[in-house]
Amino acid sequence: MDYMVEQSTGLRAVRYRKIVMWIHWITALLVLLQVYLGFTFHDLPRGTSEREFLFSWHRTVGVTILIMALIRLAVRLMNPPPPYPSDFPKWERFAAVWNHRLFYFLLIALPLTGLAAASGMSNDGWVHLRLGLKLPAIPGIPRDNEFHEVHEALVWVTIALLVLHVSAALYNQFASATNVADRMWPFRARRDS
Repeated sequence: MDYMVEQSTGLRAVRYRKIVMWIHWITALLVLLQVYLGFTFHDLPRGTSEREFLFSWHRTVGVTILIMALIRLAVRLMNPPPPYPSDFPKWERFAAVWNHRLFYFLLIALPLTGLAAASGMSNDGWVHLRLGLKLPAIPGIPRDNEFHEVHEALVWVTIALLVLHVSAALYNQFASATNVADRMWPFRARRDS
């Protein structure tokens, strides 16, 4: 079965599989941590040890997000999402599908543009991460490149999509007549009055 079906409170709730929910929430926490790290190190003076410490964690979390995004995409291809409720409006379905597609794109594009920007700053052909890890720098990227501007623009798109996604989830749980939010933990189906 591609998704879990639970019986609760007399309503049939079609939910994502647990592995999909775990990947969703781990990725969400990593993205929030990444936004925090990015804004924090960005505001520190260049050349300080504190900035480099946070920046190296930013690179490390970025690589982790890329790996999680690839795992998430593979799991998604093997586990299609549960169907939307039949009473879920088509325009909301369209918005939800495209919001998710853009998230998949951004979860891959952001780490890659960050890697490209960091590659241009590499002095030894490596992008250094925390825990003694390093990635080969992308060859041929000049120190003066535009990847950091692209990366920052994608961050703002991601934040906007995140606000939209969270707002839609809360709306669908607490204000909508559908139980579409019940597909993802921690939401639960409401009893119809």
